[in-house]
Amino acid sequence: MELNVTTVSWPSLYNPAIELSVRRGLLQPVQPGGSYLINPDDIFRFTLYWTLIFHIPFYAICGIYAFLNFAFPPSRRSIATFPLETSSRIPFSPNSNQTEQWIKRPRPNVRRSRLTFALLVILAFLFISLTGAVMGAAVVGFVLAGVYKAGGFYMST
Repeated sequence: MELNVTTVSWPSLYNPAIELSVRRGLLQPVQPGGSYLINPDDIFRFTLYWTLIFHIPFYAICGIYAFLNFAFPPSRRSIATFPLETSSRIPFSPNSNQTEQWIKRPRPNVRRSRLTFALLVILAFLFISLTGAVMGAAVVGFVLAGVYKAGGFYMST
């Protein structure tokens, strides 16, 4: 049986009924009506799509959880107090009985809001997810293409 090499559209899931409907005996490696991936670029494309489907949702869930924790932090049961620092820049007034002048520490990242930081966190999660999926699909897809070609096998969708 000859294999008709065409680009397979995604998702073209393999129908196992093709294998079951054939009479018992030796089966041909290529069944009529089956979709097979031969071109390494097609194998990479299919691997990339399935990796994106199964990879990104886990990172998205973790990113949304981190986003919500940064944007809407849990309420504090008891408010922790920090000792204030003394300032040597402010001179003591001679009429004052105070021996020390207390000031508050400046807030870090005054210009950056919680929402901005939370958006940066979720975007980082999504970017890392996308990057990991593309790199993983490239490695797995081209290794599978090489193994199947070296073995003379046909990869079904």
